[in-house]
Amino acid sequence: MSYTPRLKEKYSKEIVPSLKEKFNYKSLMEVPKVEKIVISQGVGEAVSDRKLIENAAADLSSIAGQKALIVNSKKDVSNFKLRKGMPIGTKVTLRREKMYEFLDRLISVALPRTRDFRGVKSKEMEEVISLLE
Repeated sequence: MSYTPRLKEKYSKEIVPSLKEKFNYKSLMEVPKVEKIVISQGVGEAVSDRKLIENAAADLSSIAGQKALIVNSKKDVSNFKLRKGMPIGTKVTLRREKMYEFLDRLISVALPRTRDFRGVKSKEMEEVISLLE
């Protein structure tokens, strides 16, 4: 028993053929697709308090539905009292089914609830959203 996300089904059955026709692609491999979604959160105050980074990781894990990775600094920055290897943020990389589920919920639930939402700036994302409607 396999589950296919609603957005993935719609993409493969409706969006891919329409994009192929609109841009005259010869092969399905030429059609653009979403490969991964990276959700990241910088926590600047985490330099002084380790608890903040753990709370941020827990929050991001609950949003994404997957364990968040704590990101460490790559180099020293004296102005921010930051040393190499100190935790400064969290990130989650979503792929395949979880990615489509997250994108579907973002487009259909979270973004419309945002006050004074004027759309996504990227032209490609606007085309995808218009095709989904």
